[in-house]
Amino acid sequence: MAAVVADTIAAYLDHLAVERGTARNTLDSYRRDLRRYAEFLAGEGIADLAAVTPDHLARFLGELREGGPDRPALAASSAARTLVAVRGLHRFAHQEGQVPEDVSREVRPPTPPRRLPKALPVDDVVRLLENTGSEDDPRGLRDRALLEVLYSTGARISEAVGLDLDDVDAGERTVVLDGKGGKQRLVPVGRPALAALDAYLVRARPALAAKGRGTPAVFLNARGGRLSRQGAWLVVQAAAERAGIGAEVSPHTLRHSFATHLMEGGADVRVVQELLGHASVTTTQIYTLVTVTMLREVYATSHPRARG
Repeated sequence: MAAVVADTIAAYLDHLAVERGTARNTLDSYRRDLRRYAEFLAGEGIADLAAVTPDHLARFLGELREGGPDRPALAASSAARTLVAVRGLHRFAHQEGQVPEDVSREVRPPTPPRRLPKALPVDDVVRLLENTGSEDDPRGLRDRALLEVLYSTGARISEAVGLDLDDVDAGERTVVLDGKGGKQRLVPVGRPALAALDAYLVRARPALAAKGRGTPAVFLNARGGRLSRQGAWLVVQAAAERAGIGAEVSPHTLRHSFATHLMEGGADVRVVQELLGHASVTTTQIYTLVTVTMLREVYATSHPRARG
């Protein structure tokens, strides 16, 4: 039987709403995406879904990326969502016996662009570290130590709040971090971070620990228990606000800043991979894009013939 495009789209959306319980926002997005697909097919002279070939889908994907008559190009994420809707439509039509085969099965969504991590300039990091509260307040000392450790080691927030006293070796200037998948790694710690840690452990942690039931955690909350990830996030937010940093700052921002500043300083990508605890160097190589971007900016503003 004929699979009239408009009728099949209506039946598919009805199937998603009634049988799959798809959220209204998702349905609205799919409806817009499939309307664009229907307009494309109409422009190709196709009214029956059974007449669609892989070449049609390839051209439609190209239009999503580059735009078409009266239809703008889409961001990679939006193009991927549109293709998901189109593949769902063809799969539905095939399962319902309306078309002999699912021609969209081998079509893959576009690879989204690699996003550059957001890193703070060094001056902003310094301001952040210097705005963690009064050193007369145990929590001020704790917050300074926490932020120094995050930036000095590139630790994930879960790794930082998971630190126990035995994980810190002040003599060797290292900490042991428990990473993803239960993998441990030994990471060096800078002198400023060690000094902040020492000040906290000697002058502040005992007062915080006295309010709890005893825990080996390095970083404690006001009740003497282990500081939570949410608590650490609030510490970073408060310091950023006091420092007047307009950009969005999170604990992960310090991890990105750690890696970016190492790469800009000439560190080998394999070394940064080990420090970050990445299983694959491919994950770390995104920071080389940051460095290349910086080099381009310096070149564009410094070389007398950079602009042609």
